[in-house]
Amino acid sequence: MLKDQIIAIEKAAKDAFEGATDPKGLYDLKVKYLGKQGDFSLLMREFGKLPPAEKPAMGQSINEAKNRLEEVYARVEKKLKHAETSAAIEKERLDLTLPGPERAAGARHPIAMVINEITQILARVGFSVRHGPMIETDRNNFTALNIPEDHPSRDLQDTFYIDDKHVLRTQTSPIQIRTLEIEKPPFRIIAPGAVFRCDSDISHSPNFYQIEGMLVDHKVSMADLRGTLLYFVQEFMGKDTKTRFRPSFFPFTEPSAEVDCSCPICKGKGCRMCKQSGWIEIGGSGLVNPKVLAHCGLDPEEWQGFAFGFGVERMAIIKYAIDDIRNFSENDLRFLRQF
Repeated sequence: MLKDQIIAIEKAAKDAFEGATDPKGLYDLKVKYLGKQGDFSLLMREFGKLPPAEKPAMGQSINEAKNRLEEVYARVEKKLKHAETSAAIEKERLDLTLPGPERAAGARHPIAMVINEITQILARVGFSVRHGPMIETDRNNFTALNIPEDHPSRDLQDTFYIDDKHVLRTQTSPIQIRTLEIEKPPFRIIAPGAVFRCDSDISHSPNFYQIEGMLVDHKVSMADLRGTLLYFVQEFMGKDTKTRFRPSFFPFTEPSAEVDCSCPICKGKGCRMCKQSGWIEIGGSGLVNPKVLAHCGLDPEEWQGFAFGFGVERMAIIKYAIDDIRNFSENDLRFLRQF
């Protein structure tokens, strides 16, 4: 009888659905029993042979059986997908108690270390840090510093020009000009930063770092400058380090002096670092030229100042006995790990 076949197919399909172990296998069973070529579709061929009076009741029985199987299918499918998702989550679960990958700890670059140390030493005697842009006006980089139009430092072979009025700063002295024009003295400032010059060899780099200092007050003398630099050098290089001044010329200071210190490597006895002289040049200095003060709107009769500047790489080379300035920019980990 057709009704017995409906019951048998429904039972077989229900048992098969509930015995499925994964969503794909379950779907294949649905196609077998409920698909267009499935068992219920084949059963409909027998439905056409029934007497007209029996068709409505038998059609209702087939549809009800199919609906019940769709409900079983949906329930089993939900259960299998939930189990599949849970298994995937469990497989991919992170054990947060496991240690992470080992990574080498970073460290400060020797240039940053030297800038920080110089800043801290001078901060103890009242100097505070100022910063400025790396692209500067020709006026701030040269003219306001009393550097004449025909000075060699203005040549293209020495300076990177952006356009007719702007350059990559060749020194951090423009920060001093900006401070003189904006702030009211007295003040003590230090100006660290990157500078740029057309120069490159074992002891020169087109991009290097400077740190400059300036003090402006009433009645400032060379004795104040010498005392400040002696204090700095002995704090930075060691208490036994000596200093000496040699007359020099800079357009923005008058009088001007080159500053040397006794070699911290050989203690003044003579070595490769100091070229057997016992002395190492560390920077330039002098009293601020009255023309610079006047150019910035200050009365030279009322205000005086001193200024000094060091190459940061040079200070690092002296302190750590580094033999090539290019080591600072090559990012060789064997070099950087020493610090």
